[in-house]
Amino acid sequence: MTEQPEGPIDRLSSIPAYRAGRGAPRGAYKLSSNEIPFPPLPGVVAAICDAAADVNRYPDFGVTTLVDALAARHSVPTECIAVSTGSVAVLQAICSAFAAAGDDVVYAWRSFEAYPIVVAVSGATPVPVALRADGAHDLDAMADAITGRTRVVVLCSPNNPTGVVIDGDALGDFLGRVPPDVLVVLDEAYVEFVRATSAIDGLVLLRDHRNLVVLRTFSKAYGLAGLRVGYAVGSARIATGIRKAQLPFGVTSVAERAALASLAVEPELLERVAVVVGERQRVGGRLRELGWSVPPTEANFVWLALGPQALPFAAACEDAGIVVRPFAHEGVRVTIGEPHANDRFLAVAQTWRRR
Repeated sequence: MTEQPEGPIDRLSSIPAYRAGRGAPRGAYKLSSNEIPFPPLPGVVAAICDAAADVNRYPDFGVTTLVDALAARHSVPTECIAVSTGSVAVLQAICSAFAAAGDDVVYAWRSFEAYPIVVAVSGATPVPVALRADGAHDLDAMADAITGRTRVVVLCSPNNPTGVVIDGDALGDFLGRVPPDVLVVLDEAYVEFVRATSAIDGLVLLRDHRNLVVLRTFSKAYGLAGLRVGYAVGSARIATGIRKAQLPFGVTSVAERAALASLAVEPELLERVAVVVGERQRVGGRLRELGWSVPPTEANFVWLALGPQALPFAAACEDAGIVVRPFAHEGVRVTIGEPHANDRFLAVAQTWRRR
């Protein structure tokens, strides 16, 4: 029989499927998706309810009011902002706009699970570069992986799932090694949780690096994971390319109004972030007391490099009413949740270390 050429359906078989964090059954705690444990503030809920009255109408195509607010918030021109349905959708638009078949996209691994998926869907070739042993990006190895085929490099700081932040000086040195025609994407989905003095706000680097674009989201610190709002800040040329490649009317009017209301109460939301950071420090400190080796996380989760024991540990957590996020043969990521949920996780961690 004559061999048939590969078709579009066959090509999809080589693309990994995204695996979301599992939901929690009744009576259990969900610590698998890096959600903030607090419900939206009352003013945000009121804005959502008000916006729901107009869902028979299409949303604003340009998400204009939110773009204006973000431009003012970050002191950049409006043409430098692109908004979409979560920062991962922004990244997908970037890969579609700036990479194609025959191009390479370099990223650290393990990192956010969606990276190889959105790269492969764009037709480009994924080029994963292994993390260092301490869970940090190996920026020297990533710079060495850039070739004439490279179009995009993706950095994640703090890195998901290890939580390690990229050192500001090292990031500056790395950007100096990247050719100006290669786009560098800095995914800062967890930036509000960062307290390390060695870190640098990616937006500060935009003035000196025109090939840099920074991703942010309302899903984590702002507590709008269910509404899907993320955005990019970069040069007008980059932002225009993102807008051309993204889905029209992707951000609903309800999501836009919720994001605006969240910006209006940002100080209160950041107080909640401070509570999570305090719990992160408590949980990380206790794990180290128990003998666990935990990377210095700057996100709202901790990483346990359990290797082949990742799935058994996740099963033990589930037996105790805690749903965590295992990565088979690599490790387990545990979101910082309510104090009693964190205590239940720590009890499992303590029992596991005594086995």
